[in-house]
Amino acid sequence: MKNVFVNGYGSIGSRITAFLKDDPEISVVGVGKYSPDEDVNVAISRGLDVYVPESKVDDFKDFKISGSIESALDKSDLVVDAAPGGHGFKNKKNLYEPRNISAIYQGGESTMGDNAVSDLLFNSRANYDLAIGKNHVMQGSCNVTGMGRILEPLREKFGDSIIRFDVTLVRRWADIEQTEKKLSDTIEMTEKPHHGDDVKLYFGKDAPLYVRAIKVPTRQMHLHIMDVRFNGTAPKHSEIHELFTNEFGVATLWTAKGTKDVRDYAQNMGFNFTDTNMIHIHANMTTSIGDTVQMMYSDDQTGIVIPENHMLMQAMLFEKSYSEAFAHTESIFHMTEKKQKLQEHFKKF
Repeated sequence: MKNVFVNGYGSIGSRITAFLKDDPEISVVGVGKYSPDEDVNVAISRGLDVYVPESKVDDFKDFKISGSIESALDKSDLVVDAAPGGHGFKNKKNLYEPRNISAIYQGGESTMGDNAVSDLLFNSRANYDLAIGKNHVMQGSCNVTGMGRILEPLREKFGDSIIRFDVTLVRRWADIEQTEKKLSDTIEMTEKPHHGDDVKLYFGKDAPLYVRAIKVPTRQMHLHIMDVRFNGTAPKHSEIHELFTNEFGVATLWTAKGTKDVRDYAQNMGFNFTDTNMIHIHANMTTSIGDTVQMMYSDDQTGIVIPENHMLMQAMLFEKSYSEAFAHTESIFHMTEKKQKLQEHFKKF
């Protein structure tokens, strides 16, 4: 049994703790909170111990907190840092390294430059083995994670016959829970998006991958538009779909008219946080024209990285093989069942 502390209780932290409570190999020490808001009581109502910074204990006098974050770390084997982007590096230097505690960081951090939290950006589909026994690893963002689930199988199947990948990321403006965040009536262009460089950290720095990004006023997932150019005639769209038949965390849907259709169905199925935890290939939009395959797939924002964090945790804490980690993650997240239900609901007529 290993003790895990989740430092932060927002979109990532609340999801991770919901699943870790079902893992018999892990004991959740508690969660870290930095603001004295209603989420403190929400966490407590879900059976979680809440810890706060030593310097802010007095700010939480109206809540039943369990102690300081510093004291929680002292009894933890690993911390999942779910703090806002940029705070992970500070936490690493001020909290985790002095205590020699292993840590997983989220997509708002960096693996490059002076503020790098790790030299490894994790994607279970591409570099699981490199994370075994590591002390500090960064989990890729939802977009970066999602691209790996599509890119790696394509490269494994078609290899050098692929000349280049061109991807347009249509990003959501805010998460489902961020009701305080207003959706602006605009389509915002992202100059020099980090996603392409991040993907190349596990896909290869010389990979022929080119990424552009825009942000649109929705909370209902991301959408990736990908063109895959081949050296010669491109595979038929049926070959592309067949490739992902048994792929973990990738569902092939035919009749979803939009991302909200998928989200609404997930809510009806009773998934945690209305997440599917996967990529959804919108099969009716896949086209093979000459030397190019055009495809679209939606990315379950936030939810997609939760099973990835679980896989990473097993590599770092238990040094499990990929197959062992995969089987255990499946027993917690039931991804195969979710995929089957999604594909049946949105099947081709």
